[in-house]
Amino acid sequence: MGRLDRVDTTARLSRSDEATQLEEAQLRLLHLRLALGGQIGDGTLGPPLCVVFEGWDASGKGGAIKRLVDHLDPRHVRVSQFAAPTHDEMRHHFLWRFWPKLPGWGGMAVFDRSWYGRVLVERVEKFATKEQWRRAYDEIVSFETTLAAEGMILVKFWMHVTPEEQARRFERRRHDPLKAWKLTDEDWRNREKRKQYAQAVEDMLQRTDHPAAPWHVIAAEDKRWARVEVVRKVCEAIEAAPGRT
Repeated sequence: MGRLDRVDTTARLSRSDEATQLEEAQLRLLHLRLALGGQIGDGTLGPPLCVVFEGWDASGKGGAIKRLVDHLDPRHVRVSQFAAPTHDEMRHHFLWRFWPKLPGWGGMAVFDRSWYGRVLVERVEKFATKEQWRRAYDEIVSFETTLAAEGMILVKFWMHVTPEEQARRFERRRHDPLKAWKLTDEDWRNREKRKQYAQAVEDMLQRTDHPAAPWHVIAAEDKRWARVEVVRKVCEAIEAAPGRT
């Protein structure tokens, strides 16, 4: 049984419970973020914080990111979205394009998709050779270990939904004029390759889960539950980090 098969997708929160718990978690994060940024306390900058989101299409990454940064001053956090590399970016090592977006001391960055594209979409769609994506596991772990050794707090999420729930969300998007733009032909094609993607995810979770940057697999079948869990996990990672203010 793989790690995805062990996810409890039955977790639920009512609207009122979500409101209460989310507000509490967001205020907790705000306090921690202000301390890391030197805005409260003795003014000392804390370690950089980088939150990485991966997950199935329509798994609620955008909504979770929105709630994560909702209470934070936009001057103190940067959200970066990564799609397919450009022609120029493909001339460099696959990790090259992510370096400029990484936060420095006192900073926070949120990545909507990340370097894990090399072992997910690039693997499944054959945009990377087998030698390239197989080599990438060790390269990624070394990269993250280096960042953590310099003090960075890395929090990695895989947002997990069942194929049935994903299909329901696709259909809702298709019929919502304000959300239809989120649904593309590529999303439907990816669903047809769910088995291949699931194997790639399992390999990723197994090969790149390490003490410096463990994976958090979030049961996102219920968006309310997932949003609260994401903010809580980030708070816990900050509180457990050495060197924070």
